[in-house]
Parts: sequence; C-alpha cells; structure tokens
Amino acid sequence: MTIAVTGAVARPEDVTEAGTVRKVAWRLMPLIMVCYLFAFFDRINISFAKFQLQSELGFSNVAYGLGASMFVVGYVIFEVPSNLFLYRVGARRWIARIMISWGIATALMIFIRTEWHFYVLRFVIGAMEAGFAPGILYYLTLWFPASHRGRITAFLFVASAFSGILGAPVAGLILGGLNGVAGLAGWQWLFLAGGLPCLVLGALVLMRLDDRIADARWLTEPEKDLLTDRIAHHNREIGDHSLLGAIRQPGFLLIGLIYFLLQIGSYGLNFWGPDLIKTASGSGAAYVGFLTAIPYICGAISMVVVGRLSDASGERPKFVAGLAVAAALGFFTAGLFDRQIVPLMVALALLGAGIVASIPTFWTLPAKLVTGVGAAGGIALINTLGQLGGIVSPVMVGWVKDLTGSTTPALYVIGTLCLVAAALLLFAMPASLRRSDRGP
Repeated sequence: MTIAVTGAVARPEDVTEAGTVRKVAWRLMPLIMVCYLFAFFDRINISFAKFQLQSELGFSNVAYGLGASMFVVGYVIFEVPSNLFLYRVGARRWIARIMISWGIATALMIFIRTEWHFYVLRFVIGAMEAGFAPGILYYLTLWFPASHRGRITAFLFVASAFSGILGAPVAGLILGGLNGVAGLAGWQWLFLAGGLPCLVLGALVLMRLDDRIADARWLTEPEKDLLTDRIAHHNREIGDHSLLGAIRQPGFLLIGLIYFLLQIGSYGLNFWGPDLIKTASGSGAAYVGFLTAIPYICGAISMVVVGRLSDASGERPKFVAGLAVAAALGFFTAGLFDRQIVPLMVALALLGAGIVASIPTFWTLPAKLVTGVGAAGGIALINTLGQLGGIVSPVMVGWVKDLTGSTTPALYVIGTLCLVAAALLLFAMPASLRRSDRGP
C-alpha cells in the first residue's frame, strides 16, 4: 500500500496503523538513533580510554572508578529538573541544547591533568547530558502507540549496542593510530571524536524533529487522527498525573528499584568489559576493542528479537525477567573464567544478550503507569534511580579489584543482583504492570 505524502488527499479508510507508524519511524528514528549512539558512546568511551589515561596521568583503579561515577552523579542531580523543563519548552529545543552542551563538555576532556580535573569535568558532562535518555523515551510515548513500543524502543537501544559494536573497534583504532598525532594522546583524540559530532547533531535535531503529532506537516490529517486516537486508547486507563501522583502509583518505585539493579549489571559490562578482556588476553587496544564489540552484537540481535516477541505477546515483565537471568548466568560464568579468553568471551556474549536487551524492554513498563507531566518527570525519576547503579557498579568493582587483585567477587555480586531483579519482575508486579500491551 502507498501511504499518502504531505499535501496529498488521503481518505481515512486508506490509512493504516502499521503504515502510519512505519512512516513516523522512518522520519524520527534514524536521527534519534544516531544521537543515542553518541550518547551511549559518551558513556563508554571512558572505559576505552582507561588504559592510556591511567598510564599517562597515574590514576589508580579507585580514582578511575570514582571519576567514571562522577558522570552519573551529575546526571542524577539534574535529570528530573531537565525532563520537567523539556515538558515545558518542548523536546526539540531541549534535546538539541543537551546534545550541544554535552558535546562541548566531552571535547574539553582533552585538558584534564589531575584527578580533580577528571572528577569535575566528568560531573559537568553528566549534568549537561542529564535528561537526554528519559527525554527521548518520553518523546517516543507521544508518537507511538503502546502496541508498537517494544520494537521502537528496541531500535532506539540498538544504537547503544552499535556504540559498542562500532565504538569499540573505532576507539581501539583511535587510541593506537592517533596517539601522538598533533601532540595529542590517543585518549584525547577519543574524547574529541565523541564530543564534536554532537554539535552538528544538535543542529539537526532543531531542523528535523517536531514536538507533537499536531505539528507534523509531513503527516496527513487522517494519519494524525489515527495516531492520536490509538495513543489515547492505550492511555485510557492511566489518566494524567503530576510527578507526585506518578510516584504514588502502585509499582512505580518498584520498577525504579528493578532498573537500579539492571543498571548495576549494565555499567558492570560497559566499564569493566574491556578490562576483563585485556586481562584475559593480554592484547593491545585495537584487538581488545574488536573483542569488546562481541557482547554488543549479541545484545543488538537479542533486543530486536525480544522487542518483536514482547510486542506480539504484550507480556513485558516476563521478557525482562528472562533477560536478567541470562545476564546473571553471564556474570557468574565470566567470574569463573576471568583468565581464559575463549570461555570469557562466551560468557560476555551471553551477558550482552541479556543485560543489553533487558533495558529497552524494561522501558515499555513506565508508560503503563503515567502520562503527561507525570510521564516526563516519572520516566526521568525512574532513570535517576537506575543511574545510581552507575555509581555503585564502577566503584564497587574498582574497590574489589584493588583489594583482591581480581574482579571475580564483584561479578558474582552483580550476577546475584540480576537474579533479584528477575524475581521482582516475576513475583512482585502489580496488576497495572502485568496488563498486556497487545494492540486492539
């Protein structure tokens, strides 16, 4: 079927939900995915820079872990205010502002010389990026019916997987190939490569995105009406809430706790995966970068498959729980084989397929509870609670490694926490979160 283009006359009977959603996805998702790719790369590039950064500046594992965590501290403090401001001024302008400001702050990382420089600038980067991920997730709830959000959210997070798939090898090549070029170390070039493109992407966001369905001149009136009706249909039992009203919804704080546990696992992979591979293989930066891509390739495949399956069934908590169990098995196995590269890579592949894919499927849950300003602030608050895991995980693993000389005990702890998340998803969910999202 041919979907009518802007300016053509489209009869309501010629417009289908699948065709309209496909049209919206092609308009919005490519740019959003590229933006999200750079957002995720901005979080994990510090893990690739770790070896050169520590060697050149003399940072301990604890100092590195604390600096990595300072990003999350800045992010957590400013995340909810940022998303509430996004609700007031519109997603287009606010997301553009976020990208431009964090791009500048990331590029400024080339000037760090002391631990305090490291801590302060990582905090600033987190503060500038605060609200980006929950802002995008809230924005998608304005454009896509609930029955399509599993696939759409999965495609969004495929960008995060591609940050690992593409970012890891590219980071390895930058660290090795550009080290010393123009008087800059490889790690300095890495931060420039992560920051400067965000300035261009911020400008593209201003030009390409629209705040609401009603503002989209590239949709026909029947298409706008269909989308608006479908989204309203799925929201009919939820109602509009303030941020305080959202917090009071049964299950709201529970899913915040679950996200906290999942993020401990996610940050455990992001920050310490390259270190585990480096220790087990003894290889150089470029080879470690290519091997680090494997868990993210598995995660990308898993999230696309699970996104389709969860849309088909509408049973979101069960899928997230299964992925959390897979992640736990990956952590336990990585702990057992942390000095043997082949079984370690099998473990990391399982870990990536579980923890990387669990995040997009998880993000179909909050929209079951809240809409409006409650969704904007509530999604940000859940993400904030989850991001606290980004403080706990790097510091805990760094402290354990400095104390024992091995990451194995910390990997077992993280695996156990993933099992706790799975148990909560299977046995503690209120009826509102267990409700199927399958379309009418």
